Amino acid sequence: MDSKQFREAAISAIDDIVKYYDTIEERRVVSNVEPGYLRKLLPEEAPQHGEPWADIQKDLETKIVPGLTHWQSPNFLAWFPSSSSFPAMLGEMYSTAFTGAAFNWICSPAVTELETIVLDWLAKAFGLPPCYLSTGPTNGGGVIHGTASEAIATVLVAARDKYLREATSHIADEEEREDAVAIRRSRLVALGSAATHSATKKAAQIAGVRFRAVPVHAADGYRMTGAELKRVILELRARGLEPFYLTATLGTTDTCAVDDMDGIAEVLAEVAPAGPGEVWVHVDAAYAGAALVCPEHQHLARAFGRFHSYNTNLHKWLLVNFDCSAVWVRDRRHLTDALGVSLAILRNQHTDSGLVTDYRDWQIPFGRRFRSLKVWFVVRAYGVEGLRRHVRRHVALAETFAALVRGRPDLFEIVTGPRFALTVFKLARPGAALEEQNALTKRAYDAVVEDGRIFLSSTVVGGVFAIRHNPATPMVEEHHVRKHFEILAEAAEKVLKEA
Repeated sequence: MDSKQFREAAISAIDDIVKYYDTIEERRVVSNVEPGYLRKLLPEEAPQHGEPWADIQKDLETKIVPGLTHWQSPNFLAWFPSSSSFPAMLGEMYSTAFTGAAFNWICSPAVTELETIVLDWLAKAFGLPPCYLSTGPTNGGGVIHGTASEAIATVLVAARDKYLREATSHIADEEEREDAVAIRRSRLVALGSAATHSATKKAAQIAGVRFRAVPVHAADGYRMTGAELKRVILELRARGLEPFYLTATLGTTDTCAVDDMDGIAEVLAEVAPAGPGEVWVHVDAAYAGAALVCPEHQHLARAFGRFHSYNTNLHKWLLVNFDCSAVWVRDRRHLTDALGVSLAILRNQHTDSGLVTDYRDWQIPFGRRFRSLKVWFVVRAYGVEGLRRHVRRHVALAETFAALVRGRPDLFEIVTGPRFALTVFKLARPGAALEEQNALTKRAYDAVVEDGRIFLSSTVVGGVFAIRHNPATPMVEEHHVRKHFEILAEAAEKVLKEA
Protein backbone atom coordinates (compact mmCIF):
# COMPACT_ATOMS: atom_id res chain seq x y z
CA MET A 1 0.00 0.00 0.00
CA ASP A 2 1.58 3.27 -1.11
CA SER A 3 0.74 6.73 0.22
CA LYS A 4 -1.97 7.34 -2.39
CA GLN A 5 -3.63 4.01 -1.62
CA PHE A 6 -3.29 4.71 2.10
CA ARG A 7 -5.04 8.07 1.73
CA GLU A 8 -7.94 6.43 -0.10
CA ALA A 9 -8.15 3.57 2.38
CA ALA A 10 -7.94 5.92 5.36
CA ILE A 11 -10.75 8.12 4.06
CA SER A 12 -12.88 5.04 3.50
CA ALA A 13 -12.02 3.70 6.98
CA ILE A 14 -12.90 7.00 8.65
CA ASP A 15 -16.21 7.07 6.80
CA ASP A 16 -16.84 3.55 8.10
CA ILE A 17 -15.98 4.55 11.67
CA VAL A 18 -18.23 7.62 11.56
CA LYS A 19 -21.09 5.52 10.19
CA TYR A 20 -20.50 2.92 12.89
CA TYR A 21 -20.81 5.53 15.63
CA ASP A 22 -23.79 7.23 14.01
CA THR A 23 -25.70 3.94 13.82
CA ILE A 24 -24.33 2.10 16.86
CA GLU A 25 -27.62 2.40 18.74
CA GLU A 26 -29.28 0.26 16.06
CA ARG A 27 -26.99 -2.69 16.77
CA ARG A 28 -27.60 -5.43 19.31
CA VAL A 29 -25.29 -4.51 22.18
CA VAL A 30 -23.86 -7.96 22.84
CA SER A 31 -22.71 -10.24 20.08
CA ASN A 32 -24.77 -13.41 19.83
CA VAL A 33 -22.32 -15.46 17.76
CA GLU A 34 -21.45 -18.96 18.88
CA PRO A 35 -17.97 -19.80 20.23
CA GLY A 36 -15.65 -20.67 17.37
CA TYR A 37 -17.74 -18.80 14.79
CA LEU A 38 -14.76 -16.99 13.26
CA ARG A 39 -12.66 -20.07 12.50
CA LYS A 40 -15.47 -21.27 10.23
CA LEU A 41 -15.36 -17.99 8.28
CA LEU A 42 -11.62 -17.50 7.83
CA PRO A 43 -9.21 -19.66 5.81
CA GLU A 44 -6.99 -22.13 7.62
CA GLU A 45 -3.79 -20.47 6.39
CA ALA A 46 -2.63 -16.90 5.83
CA PRO A 47 -2.96 -15.60 2.25
CA GLN A 48 0.13 -16.13 0.13
CA HIS A 49 -0.37 -12.88 -1.78
CA GLY A 50 -1.63 -9.47 -0.77
CA GLU A 51 -5.33 -8.70 -1.11
CA PRO A 52 -7.08 -5.45 -2.12
CA TRP A 53 -8.07 -3.16 0.74
CA ALA A 54 -11.70 -3.17 -0.43
CA ASP A 55 -11.87 -6.94 0.15
CA ILE A 56 -10.31 -6.63 3.60
CA GLN A 57 -12.69 -3.82 4.55
CA LYS A 58 -15.70 -5.80 3.38
CA ASP A 59 -14.67 -8.76 5.54
CA LEU A 60 -14.36 -6.46 8.54
CA GLU A 61 -18.08 -5.69 8.41
CA THR A 62 -19.27 -9.19 7.51
CA LYS A 63 -16.95 -11.30 9.65
CA ILE A 64 -15.49 -9.23 12.51
CA VAL A 65 -18.18 -6.73 13.47
CA PRO A 66 -20.81 -9.47 14.10
CA GLY A 67 -18.48 -10.79 16.82
CA LEU A 68 -18.14 -7.45 18.61
CA THR A 69 -19.83 -6.27 21.77
CA HIS A 70 -20.52 -2.57 21.27
CA TRP A 71 -19.01 -0.88 24.31
CA GLN A 72 -19.73 2.61 22.99
CA SER A 73 -23.46 1.97 22.64
CA PRO A 74 -25.71 4.07 24.88
CA ASN A 75 -27.29 0.76 25.82
CA PHE A 76 -24.04 -0.70 27.15
CA LEU A 77 -24.35 -0.44 30.94
CA ALA A 78 -22.17 -3.32 32.12
CA TRP A 79 -19.06 -3.34 34.31
CA PHE A 80 -17.54 0.12 33.82
CA PRO A 81 -17.29 1.99 30.52
CA SER A 82 -14.37 1.83 28.14
CA SER A 83 -15.01 5.21 26.62
CA SER A 84 -13.51 6.89 23.60
CA SER A 85 -13.78 10.08 21.60
CA PHE A 86 -12.81 11.33 18.20
CA PRO A 87 -9.89 13.42 19.51
CA ALA A 88 -8.52 10.29 21.21
CA MET A 89 -8.85 8.32 17.97
CA LEU A 90 -6.87 11.01 16.16
CA GLY A 91 -4.23 10.78 18.86
CA GLU A 92 -3.98 7.03 18.31
CA MET A 93 -3.68 7.58 14.58
CA TYR A 94 -0.75 9.96 14.97
CA SER A 95 0.83 7.75 17.63
CA THR A 96 0.71 4.81 15.24
CA ALA A 97 2.29 6.93 12.51
CA PHE A 98 5.10 8.05 14.84
CA THR A 99 5.57 4.52 16.16
CA GLY A 100 8.64 3.66 18.19
CA ALA A 101 9.52 1.75 21.36
CA ALA A 102 10.28 4.99 23.31
CA PHE A 103 12.01 3.27 26.23
CA ASN A 104 14.54 6.11 26.72
CA TRP A 105 14.18 9.88 26.56
CA ILE A 106 16.50 9.91 23.54
CA CYS A 107 14.21 7.49 21.66
CA SER A 108 11.83 10.44 21.16
CA PRO A 109 12.16 13.29 23.65
CA ALA A 110 8.63 14.53 22.97
CA VAL A 111 7.15 11.16 23.95
CA THR A 112 8.68 11.36 27.42
CA GLU A 113 8.24 15.07 28.01
CA LEU A 114 4.63 15.27 26.87
CA GLU A 115 3.77 12.37 29.20
CA THR A 116 5.33 14.17 32.17
CA ILE A 117 3.54 17.42 31.33
CA VAL A 118 0.03 16.04 30.74
CA LEU A 119 0.21 13.95 33.91
CA ASP A 120 1.16 17.05 35.87
CA TRP A 121 -1.80 18.80 34.25
CA LEU A 122 -4.14 16.01 35.32
CA ALA A 123 -2.71 15.76 38.83
CA LYS A 124 -3.57 19.43 39.29
CA ALA A 125 -6.98 19.02 37.65
CA PHE A 126 -7.76 16.11 40.01
CA GLY A 127 -6.65 18.06 43.08
CA LEU A 128 -3.94 15.53 43.95
CA PRO A 129 -1.40 16.59 46.59
CA PRO A 130 1.77 18.30 45.30
CA CYS A 131 3.85 15.23 46.19
CA TYR A 132 2.53 13.54 43.03
CA LEU A 133 3.81 16.25 40.69
CA SER A 134 7.04 15.78 38.76
CA THR A 135 8.09 19.15 40.15
CA GLY A 136 6.84 18.39 43.66
CA PRO A 137 8.74 18.18 46.94
CA THR A 138 9.10 14.38 47.19
CA ASN A 139 10.60 13.38 43.81
CA GLY A 140 7.21 12.16 42.63
CA GLY A 141 5.54 12.17 39.25
CA GLY A 142 3.27 10.34 36.86
CA VAL A 143 3.57 7.64 34.22
CA ILE A 144 1.08 6.04 31.82
CA HIS A 145 0.56 2.29 32.07
CA GLY A 146 -1.82 0.13 30.09
CA THR A 147 -4.31 -0.81 32.81
CA ALA A 148 -4.91 -0.51 36.54
CA SER A 149 -3.90 -4.16 36.89
CA GLU A 150 -0.50 -3.32 35.41
CA ALA A 151 -0.21 -0.32 37.72
CA ILE A 152 -1.00 -2.39 40.81
CA ALA A 153 1.47 -5.12 39.86
CA THR A 154 4.15 -2.50 39.27
CA VAL A 155 3.76 -0.60 42.53
CA LEU A 156 3.37 -3.83 44.52
CA VAL A 157 6.75 -5.01 43.20
CA ALA A 158 8.25 -1.63 44.12
CA ALA A 159 6.70 -1.86 47.58
CA ARG A 160 8.03 -5.39 48.08
CA ASP A 161 11.58 -4.44 47.12
CA LYS A 162 11.49 -1.27 49.22
CA TYR A 163 10.30 -3.19 52.28
CA LEU A 164 12.90 -5.96 51.91
CA ARG A 165 15.72 -3.54 51.15
CA GLU A 166 14.98 -1.49 54.25
CA ALA A 167 14.46 -4.57 56.43
CA THR A 168 17.87 -6.00 55.52
CA SER A 169 19.92 -2.82 55.09
CA HIS A 170 21.86 -3.55 58.30
CA ILE A 171 23.34 -6.79 56.90
CA ALA A 172 26.71 -6.11 55.29
CA ASP A 173 27.49 -9.52 53.82
CA GLU A 174 25.82 -9.87 50.43
CA GLU A 175 25.13 -13.62 50.62
CA GLU A 176 23.79 -13.33 54.15
CA ARG A 177 21.56 -10.47 53.02
CA GLU A 178 20.20 -12.54 50.12
CA ASP A 179 19.30 -15.32 52.56
CA ALA A 180 17.58 -12.82 54.86
CA VAL A 181 15.62 -11.37 51.96
CA ALA A 182 14.41 -14.83 50.93
CA ILE A 183 13.24 -15.58 54.47
CA ARG A 184 11.48 -12.23 54.89
CA ARG A 185 9.83 -12.50 51.48
CA SER A 186 8.12 -15.74 52.52
CA ARG A 187 6.40 -13.80 55.30
CA LEU A 188 5.20 -10.83 53.26
CA VAL A 189 1.47 -10.16 52.88
CA ALA A 190 -0.27 -7.80 50.46
CA LEU A 191 -3.65 -6.52 51.61
CA GLY A 192 -6.84 -5.34 49.95
CA SER A 193 -10.44 -5.28 51.01
CA ALA A 194 -12.89 -8.05 50.21
CA ALA A 195 -14.29 -5.63 47.62
CA THR A 196 -10.90 -4.82 46.08
CA HIS A 197 -10.48 -5.72 42.43
CA SER A 198 -8.85 -9.10 41.86
CA ALA A 199 -5.87 -7.27 40.33
CA THR A 200 -4.28 -7.03 43.79
CA LYS A 201 -4.48 -10.76 44.40
CA LYS A 202 -3.05 -11.39 40.93
CA ALA A 203 -0.23 -8.90 41.56
CA ALA A 204 0.59 -10.71 44.82
CA GLN A 205 0.82 -13.99 42.89
CA ILE A 206 3.16 -12.37 40.37
CA ALA A 207 5.33 -10.91 43.15
CA GLY A 208 5.48 -14.20 45.03
CA VAL A 209 3.83 -12.92 48.21
CA ARG A 210 0.68 -13.77 50.11
CA PHE A 211 -2.63 -11.94 49.82
CA ARG A 212 -5.24 -11.40 52.51
CA ALA A 213 -8.59 -9.64 52.24
CA VAL A 214 -9.85 -7.16 54.81
CA PRO A 215 -13.57 -7.85 55.40
CA VAL A 216 -16.17 -5.24 54.44
CA HIS A 217 -19.71 -5.02 55.79
CA ALA A 218 -23.07 -3.68 54.63
CA ALA A 219 -23.27 -1.49 57.75
CA ASP A 220 -20.15 0.34 56.54
CA GLY A 221 -21.40 0.69 52.98
CA TYR A 222 -19.08 -2.13 51.84
CA ARG A 223 -16.02 0.07 52.34
CA MET A 224 -12.84 -0.90 54.14
CA THR A 225 -12.55 0.77 57.54
CA GLY A 226 -9.52 1.64 59.59
CA ALA A 227 -10.74 -0.55 62.43
CA GLU A 228 -11.00 -3.68 60.25
CA LEU A 229 -7.62 -2.96 58.69
CA LYS A 230 -5.99 -2.65 62.12
CA ARG A 231 -7.53 -5.91 63.28
CA VAL A 232 -6.24 -7.80 60.23
CA ILE A 233 -2.74 -6.32 60.46
CA LEU A 234 -2.41 -7.22 64.13
CA GLU A 235 -3.73 -10.74 63.51
CA LEU A 236 -1.21 -11.29 60.71
CA ARG A 237 1.67 -10.00 62.81
CA ALA A 238 0.65 -12.29 65.66
CA ARG A 239 1.18 -15.18 63.23
CA GLY A 240 4.66 -13.95 62.32
CA LEU A 241 3.58 -12.48 58.97
CA GLU A 242 4.52 -9.02 57.68
CA PRO A 243 1.93 -6.84 55.91
CA PHE A 244 3.83 -4.51 53.58
CA TYR A 245 1.32 -3.29 50.99
CA LEU A 246 -2.35 -2.23 50.82
CA THR A 247 -4.67 -1.42 47.95
CA ALA A 248 -7.24 1.11 49.10
CA THR A 249 -10.06 1.66 46.62
CA LEU A 250 -11.85 4.78 45.50
CA GLY A 251 -14.86 3.26 43.75
CA THR A 252 -15.01 -0.51 44.21
CA THR A 253 -16.04 -2.64 41.26
CA ASP A 254 -19.24 -4.00 42.79
CA THR A 255 -20.73 -0.86 44.32
CA CYS A 256 -18.35 2.10 43.82
CA ALA A 257 -17.72 2.23 47.56
CA VAL A 258 -14.91 4.48 48.78
CA ASP A 259 -12.66 3.05 51.47
CA ASP A 260 -12.19 5.07 54.65
CA MET A 261 -9.05 6.87 53.53
CA ASP A 262 -8.69 9.02 56.65
CA GLY A 263 -9.26 6.02 58.93
CA ILE A 264 -6.72 3.97 56.98
CA ALA A 265 -4.13 6.75 57.20
CA GLU A 266 -4.67 7.14 60.95
CA VAL A 267 -4.42 3.41 61.66
CA LEU A 268 -1.24 3.02 59.63
CA ALA A 269 0.31 6.03 61.35
CA GLU A 270 -0.26 4.09 64.58
CA VAL A 271 0.67 0.52 63.65
CA ALA A 272 3.04 1.07 60.69
CA PRO A 273 4.41 4.62 60.83
CA ALA A 274 6.38 6.13 57.97
CA GLY A 275 9.87 4.72 57.53
CA PRO A 276 11.29 1.18 57.45
CA GLY A 277 8.48 -1.31 58.02
CA GLU A 278 5.75 1.00 56.79
CA VAL A 279 2.85 -0.28 54.68
CA TRP A 280 2.84 1.05 51.12
CA VAL A 281 -0.66 2.32 50.32
CA HIS A 282 -1.78 2.40 46.71
CA VAL A 283 -5.14 3.99 45.86
CA ASP A 284 -6.90 2.20 43.03
CA ALA A 285 -9.37 4.65 41.51
CA ALA A 286 -9.56 2.94 38.13
CA TYR A 287 -13.08 4.18 37.33
CA ALA A 288 -14.29 6.65 39.95
CA GLY A 289 -11.03 8.58 40.07
CA ALA A 290 -12.20 10.46 36.97
CA ALA A 291 -14.75 12.21 39.19
CA LEU A 292 -11.91 14.03 40.96
CA VAL A 293 -11.83 16.36 37.97
CA CYS A 294 -14.93 17.89 39.59
CA PRO A 295 -14.14 20.07 42.65
CA GLU A 296 -17.13 18.66 44.54
CA HIS A 297 -15.37 15.28 44.72
CA GLN A 298 -11.82 16.42 45.44
CA HIS A 299 -12.24 16.16 49.21
CA LEU A 300 -11.86 12.41 48.64
CA ALA A 301 -8.17 12.97 47.87
CA ARG A 302 -7.28 14.83 51.06
CA ALA A 303 -5.54 11.81 52.62
CA PHE A 304 -3.58 10.87 49.51
CA GLY A 305 -0.56 12.88 50.58
CA ARG A 306 -0.03 10.26 53.29
CA PHE A 307 -0.05 7.42 50.76
CA HIS A 308 2.48 6.22 48.19
CA SER A 309 0.76 5.89 44.81
CA TYR A 310 -2.49 6.46 42.97
CA ASN A 311 -3.98 5.47 39.62
CA THR A 312 -7.05 6.08 37.51
CA ASN A 313 -7.92 4.71 34.09
CA LEU A 314 -8.44 7.60 31.70
CA HIS A 315 -9.91 5.04 29.30
CA LYS A 316 -12.84 4.33 31.56
CA TRP A 317 -14.61 7.65 32.12
CA LEU A 318 -12.47 10.43 30.66
CA LEU A 319 -12.88 9.95 26.91
CA VAL A 320 -9.41 8.53 26.24
CA ASN A 321 -9.65 5.26 24.36
CA PHE A 322 -8.21 2.01 25.71
CA ASP A 323 -5.56 1.57 26.96
CA CYS A 324 -4.46 4.42 29.20
CA SER A 325 -4.01 4.14 32.97
CA ALA A 326 -2.48 7.17 34.66
CA VAL A 327 -0.28 6.32 37.67
CA TRP A 328 1.29 8.73 40.14
CA VAL A 329 3.91 8.01 42.81
CA ARG A 330 5.12 10.24 45.62
CA ASP A 331 8.73 9.05 45.21
CA ARG A 332 9.86 7.74 41.84
CA ARG A 333 13.04 6.27 43.28
CA HIS A 334 11.13 3.30 44.66
CA LEU A 335 10.05 2.42 41.11
CA THR A 336 13.46 2.91 39.56
CA ASP A 337 15.22 1.03 42.35
CA ALA A 338 12.97 -1.98 41.77
CA LEU A 339 12.65 -1.84 37.99
CA GLY A 340 15.71 -0.02 36.68
CA VAL A 341 17.94 -1.73 34.14
CA SER A 342 21.35 -0.66 32.94
CA LEU A 343 22.85 -2.11 29.78
CA ALA A 344 25.70 -0.82 27.68
CA ILE A 345 23.44 -0.52 24.65
CA LEU A 346 21.10 1.81 26.55
CA ARG A 347 23.72 4.30 27.65
CA ASN A 348 23.63 7.83 26.28
CA GLN A 349 24.78 11.22 27.50
CA HIS A 350 21.27 12.36 28.42
CA THR A 351 20.50 9.32 30.59
CA ASP A 352 23.96 9.48 32.14
CA SER A 353 23.47 13.14 33.01
CA GLY A 354 20.51 12.26 35.26
CA LEU A 355 18.57 15.20 33.83
CA VAL A 356 15.98 13.19 31.89
CA THR A 357 13.33 10.60 32.70
CA ASP A 358 13.59 7.12 31.20
CA TYR A 359 10.11 5.72 31.69
CA ARG A 360 11.25 2.15 30.99
CA ASP A 361 12.32 2.14 34.66
CA TRP A 362 8.82 3.09 35.83
CA GLN A 363 7.09 0.03 34.41
CA ILE A 364 7.35 -3.72 33.89
CA PRO A 365 7.53 -3.74 30.06
CA PHE A 366 10.60 -2.34 28.37
CA GLY A 367 9.16 -0.54 25.35
CA ARG A 368 6.22 1.82 25.49
CA ARG A 369 3.71 3.56 23.23
CA PHE A 370 3.06 7.26 22.72
CA ARG A 371 -0.12 7.19 24.82
CA SER A 372 0.23 10.75 26.11
CA LEU A 373 -0.56 12.12 22.66
CA LYS A 374 -4.21 11.03 22.81
CA VAL A 375 -4.45 12.37 26.37
CA TRP A 376 -3.10 15.72 25.18
CA PHE A 377 -5.60 15.79 22.31
CA VAL A 378 -8.55 15.01 24.61
CA VAL A 379 -7.60 17.51 27.32
CA ARG A 380 -7.08 20.26 24.76
CA ALA A 381 -10.22 19.43 22.75
CA TYR A 382 -12.54 19.28 25.78
CA GLY A 383 -10.74 21.35 28.36
CA VAL A 384 -11.04 20.63 32.07
CA GLU A 385 -14.51 22.19 32.11
CA GLY A 386 -15.64 19.91 29.27
CA LEU A 387 -14.41 16.85 31.17
CA ARG A 388 -16.30 18.04 34.25
CA ARG A 389 -19.50 18.41 32.23
CA HIS A 390 -19.00 14.91 30.86
CA VAL A 391 -18.72 13.36 34.35
CA ARG A 392 -21.51 15.45 35.87
CA ARG A 393 -23.90 14.54 33.05
CA HIS A 394 -23.49 10.84 33.81
CA VAL A 395 -23.87 11.41 37.53
CA ALA A 396 -27.14 13.22 36.82
CA LEU A 397 -28.34 10.42 34.53
CA ALA A 398 -27.73 7.90 37.31
CA GLU A 399 -29.75 10.07 39.69
CA THR A 400 -32.58 10.03 37.15
CA PHE A 401 -32.42 6.25 36.92
CA ALA A 402 -32.32 5.84 40.70
CA ALA A 403 -35.39 8.08 41.04
CA LEU A 404 -37.25 5.85 38.59
CA VAL A 405 -36.24 2.77 40.59
CA ARG A 406 -37.38 4.36 43.85
CA GLY A 407 -40.65 5.26 42.16
CA ARG A 408 -41.48 1.57 41.75
CA PRO A 409 -41.02 0.06 45.24
CA ASP A 410 -43.35 -2.74 44.15
CA LEU A 411 -40.70 -3.87 41.68
CA PHE A 412 -37.27 -2.76 42.86
CA GLU A 413 -35.09 -2.01 45.86
CA ILE A 414 -31.80 -0.13 45.70
CA VAL A 415 -28.91 -2.00 47.31
CA THR A 416 -26.35 0.80 46.99
CA GLY A 417 -26.02 4.10 45.20
CA PRO A 418 -26.22 5.89 43.04
CA ARG A 419 -22.48 6.43 43.49
CA PHE A 420 -20.36 7.83 40.68
CA ALA A 421 -23.13 7.02 38.18
CA LEU A 422 -23.54 3.44 39.41
CA THR A 423 -26.80 2.13 40.88
CA VAL A 424 -26.97 -1.39 42.28
CA PHE A 425 -30.48 -2.78 42.76
CA LYS A 426 -32.54 -5.94 43.10
CA LEU A 427 -36.13 -7.04 42.66
CA ALA A 428 -38.41 -6.34 45.61
CA ARG A 429 -40.13 -9.29 47.24
CA PRO A 430 -41.05 -8.37 50.84
CA GLY A 431 -41.03 -11.31 53.20
CA ALA A 432 -39.29 -13.64 50.78
CA ALA A 433 -36.19 -15.52 51.83
CA LEU A 434 -32.87 -14.28 50.47
CA GLU A 435 -32.50 -17.31 48.21
CA GLU A 436 -35.88 -16.63 46.60
CA GLN A 437 -35.13 -12.92 46.19
CA ASN A 438 -31.84 -13.73 44.51
CA ALA A 439 -33.49 -16.21 42.16
CA LEU A 440 -36.12 -13.67 41.11
CA THR A 441 -33.56 -10.94 40.48
CA LYS A 442 -31.39 -13.31 38.48
CA ARG A 443 -34.36 -14.44 36.41
CA ALA A 444 -35.19 -10.85 35.51
CA TYR A 445 -31.55 -10.07 34.78
CA ASP A 446 -31.16 -13.10 32.53
CA ALA A 447 -34.31 -12.14 30.64
CA VAL A 448 -33.03 -8.62 29.97
CA VAL A 449 -29.65 -9.83 28.77
CA GLU A 450 -31.27 -12.46 26.55
CA ASP A 451 -33.58 -9.80 25.09
CA GLY A 452 -30.48 -7.95 23.89
CA ARG A 453 -31.77 -4.38 23.78
CA ILE A 454 -29.56 -3.38 26.71
CA PHE A 455 -26.61 -5.04 28.41
CA LEU A 456 -25.90 -4.88 32.14
CA SER A 457 -23.69 -6.79 34.54
CA SER A 458 -24.66 -8.38 37.81
CA THR A 459 -22.89 -8.91 41.10
CA VAL A 460 -23.30 -10.47 44.53
CA VAL A 461 -22.96 -8.07 47.45
CA GLY A 462 -23.24 -9.38 51.00
CA GLY A 463 -24.93 -12.50 49.65
CA VAL A 464 -27.42 -10.45 47.63
CA PHE A 465 -27.64 -11.00 43.88
CA ALA A 466 -28.00 -7.57 42.33
CA ILE A 467 -28.04 -5.77 38.99
CA ARG A 468 -25.62 -2.93 38.18
CA HIS A 469 -26.72 0.03 36.03
CA ASN A 470 -23.88 2.33 34.95
CA PRO A 471 -24.92 4.87 32.26
CA ALA A 472 -21.46 6.34 31.61
CA THR A 473 -20.80 5.71 27.94
CA PRO A 474 -20.19 8.92 25.99
CA MET A 475 -23.41 8.88 23.91
CA VAL A 476 -25.99 7.97 26.55
CA GLU A 477 -28.80 10.48 27.05
CA GLU A 478 -31.78 10.79 29.39
CA HIS A 479 -34.19 9.18 26.95
CA HIS A 480 -31.91 6.13 26.85
CA VAL A 481 -31.93 5.87 30.64
CA ARG A 482 -35.71 6.04 30.73
CA LYS A 483 -35.86 3.31 28.10
CA HIS A 484 -33.45 1.19 30.16
CA PHE A 485 -35.82 1.47 33.09
CA GLU A 486 -38.84 0.54 30.98
CA ILE A 487 -37.10 -2.63 29.79
CA LEU A 488 -36.08 -3.57 33.32
CA ALA A 489 -39.54 -2.84 34.72
CA GLU A 490 -41.14 -4.95 32.00
CA ALA A 491 -38.93 -7.90 32.88
CA ALA A 492 -39.46 -7.44 36.63
CA GLU A 493 -43.24 -7.29 36.28
CA LYS A 494 -43.26 -10.51 34.29
CA VAL A 495 -40.99 -12.37 36.71
CA LEU A 496 -42.89 -11.25 39.80
CA LYS A 497 -46.25 -12.04 38.20
CA GLU A 498 -45.10 -15.56 37.38
CA ALA A 499 -43.56 -16.16 40.83
